[in-house]
Amino acid sequence: MDIGVAWPDMDGALPDIALPAPDVSGKEGVGEEADSLASGNDRQEGTSPATGDGVTGVVSADGGSGPDNASATAEAESTTPDSNAAAELAAMTDDGAERRYRVQLDGLDEVEDSQFRERFNTLSSLKAEDGKPANLAQINRRMQLDADLIDRILRAKGYYGAIIRPSVTAPQAGDGDKLNVTFSIRPGIRYTLATILLPGLAIAERQAPQLQSAFPIAVGDPIDADKIVAAQTSLAAALGENGFPFANVEEPQLTVDHETRKGDLEVVVRAGGYRRFGGIQLDGETSRIFTAKHLMRIARFDRDDVYQVSDVEDLRRAIVATGLASSVEVKPVDAGDGEHADIAVSVAPAPMRTVAGEIGYGTGEGYRLEASWQHRNFFPPEGAVTARGLLGTKEQAIGVAYRRNNFWRRDNILSAAFSFRHQDYDAYQAKTISLTAGLERQSNLLYQKKWVWSVGTELLASRERDYFGKSLRLVNRDYLIAALPVSLTYDASDDLLDPTRGFRLGARVSPEVAWQGGSAYTYARTQVDGSVYLPVSDKVVVASRARLGSILGGVDSDRIAPSRRFYAGGGASVRGYAYQAIGPRDADNDPVGGKSLAEFSLEARIRMGVFGVVPFLDAGNISTGFLPKMSDIRYGAGLGLRYYSTFGPIRIDVGTPINRQAGDSRVTVYVSLGQAF
Repeated sequence: MDIGVAWPDMDGALPDIALPAPDVSGKEGVGEEADSLASGNDRQEGTSPATGDGVTGVVSADGGSGPDNASATAEAESTTPDSNAAAELAAMTDDGAERRYRVQLDGLDEVEDSQFRERFNTLSSLKAEDGKPANLAQINRRMQLDADLIDRILRAKGYYGAIIRPSVTAPQAGDGDKLNVTFSIRPGIRYTLATILLPGLAIAERQAPQLQSAFPIAVGDPIDADKIVAAQTSLAAALGENGFPFANVEEPQLTVDHETRKGDLEVVVRAGGYRRFGGIQLDGETSRIFTAKHLMRIARFDRDDVYQVSDVEDLRRAIVATGLASSVEVKPVDAGDGEHADIAVSVAPAPMRTVAGEIGYGTGEGYRLEASWQHRNFFPPEGAVTARGLLGTKEQAIGVAYRRNNFWRRDNILSAAFSFRHQDYDAYQAKTISLTAGLERQSNLLYQKKWVWSVGTELLASRERDYFGKSLRLVNRDYLIAALPVSLTYDASDDLLDPTRGFRLGARVSPEVAWQGGSAYTYARTQVDGSVYLPVSDKVVVASRARLGSILGGVDSDRIAPSRRFYAGGGASVRGYAYQAIGPRDADNDPVGGKSLAEFSLEARIRMGVFGVVPFLDAGNISTGFLPKMSDIRYGAGLGLRYYSTFGPIRIDVGTPINRQAGDSRVTVYVSLGQAF
């Protein structure tokens, strides 16, 4: 960024400190030239012929070049190369050979900030061609352009009247063939602000003091274009956040008095009138997708709330997140009553129908081929219908689901589903018809919530096959199960998919009634999950988790339907073991599940750029009693790889069982999106 101040033409030599004549002042907009420097659009290659011998020159604050005053001449003499170097440089000039070069800035210790070199390196003509051979005429042109650039950057920081002398010297011993391009700089005097005027701000009345504090520049501060433009932006944002939807903060105007070395800053504010939120207007094709009532549910503001531009942007992002619009425009419009601003919403509909497919494989789960058809707005607004089919080596299913996002309020989800499923796992075989419905409060990437919850109901009719009775023979049993699952989770982590600090704690309870063999019995499935994330350095996070579960109610484990028991093992459980492989086993060495569960994990997430390495240690067990037995716990260890994509980490974990049971594989592999926990 730079500060634009018109520099006077001067016929005479500058004083030794290179200040302009004391009776001249300039006035110009700050923002335009500041934006030019900040955006990197200022670089150009000079086309004028080289001046002098193409070796040295002095550029003063008025843009002139050459040793045109005593101090500049003295400085030029002090940096003239020795006779041998000069002769070598002259020889290079005569033969027109091309040489590589290096660039050095001297004399900026007292003024340089973190932005100076970054800005110079970005915009420099010399730096743009750094490492490429050039002849001295080309180098000289670039030097003159960069001298002007340095002067502009200095003026952006309030230093006027700089003396900038570029020079070229022959390579030093051991430097190879690289020429040395040096800018010897005397920055000049730093100017300060004498007055600051914000005309038009007084119309804000009661909000004026708060808005004034959003413009942190004070009288006596050094002139700094970056800070002035930042203050302008801050003031504009504060107006938008405090009830002024139509405010405009004009480009800052700075008048510099070179006699007093002071500047007068004026920033005109056009507040546009104080407003509160009104209603929502639907423009274009928006009414085909949404209703105004539904958008008011999504919005985080109510009618008569003080207008805040952040709430308007949040509404725009929430509409985008629905996936129903290909483009969204949300803007305030005057309601016409002098008190309210309505929000005009205009969207272009996105394609509503999606056909998707998925192929996967998991140890213990086999291959999976899944296909689905979805209409995301079958029942407007946001009522999606999805038909899904699954064909796998261990599981087949077909079903239809209904899902209404933002039900009653933002991020509430109403869902219902009907499905038929056949499962043929090592642990059990089941043919199940299910009808489920639920209401949940969802956390998402747009707004990660501290508290999320769900309530629901399930009705299942299932025929399941496993070993049963004293004879331990395989039998088919029919179950009719009704459940009322409820869950609550508190999330104090810093990221939904890739947490690096904080913790999560969740609990789930599902009271259930089951009818089997002509009798009914009740029990409750309970589960508690917790995880902690501790950053030990910028690149290393230690993460741990625990999961405990128990089925309460005095019912024997073998009376509970196999599909409702607890199981452990797999990529989201105990890595190193196949899916559901941990715990008691039947006569065929297949897992049978149990009434209690205990799982623990510890891993170190070591990040290296967009990749990461994760050594891990997991442990877990399943017991037939309502409390897990720690004496039979199984351990797994391994190493994972992570690729940190823009939408979350992709993980590949390779694990091995430490105290494996007979039949367990020695190596298992897991692939998924997101961290393991």
